[in-house]
Amino acid sequence: MKKTAEINATPVCQVRMQAISDTMSLLSGKWKFHILGTLIEGNTLGFMDLLREINGIGTKMLSKELQDLEVNNLVNRRVMNTKPITVEYSITEYGKTLSPLIDEMAKWGIDYRRKVYLKDAK
Repeated sequence: MKKTAEINATPVCQVRMQAISDTMSLLSGKWKFHILGTLIEGNTLGFMDLLREINGIGTKMLSKELQDLEVNNLVNRRVMNTKPITVEYSITEYGKTLSPLIDEMAKWGIDYRRKVYLKDAK
C-alpha cells in the first residue's frame, strides 16, 4: 500500500503554501525584483532611466513587467503632460513592503556566493 505524505495536510501549512505560491507567481520572472529594487532605491524614475539602470532588459520586457507590477499595485505609473510624453514610475506604499524581502534575498545571495565560490579558494 502506498503511503501518502502528510507534511502539507494541516490547514495552517496549506494556507502558508498557498501564500508562498501566490507570492512566487506575482514576482516570478527574471526582472521583477530588479525593477522593484531599482525603484525602491531610486524613488521615481522615467522609463529610459529604468532601462539604463537594469542591465540586459529590453524595452518590450521592461514595458510588460512594469504593466504587471502596476496591475498588482506594486508600481505607480504617471504620464506627464510634456512633448514628447514622459512617463514616470515609482514604487507604491504597498510595493515598499517588499523592501525587507529584497534586502534578505540580497543578504542570502551574498552569503551563498561566499560559501560556494570562496570555498574553492580555501
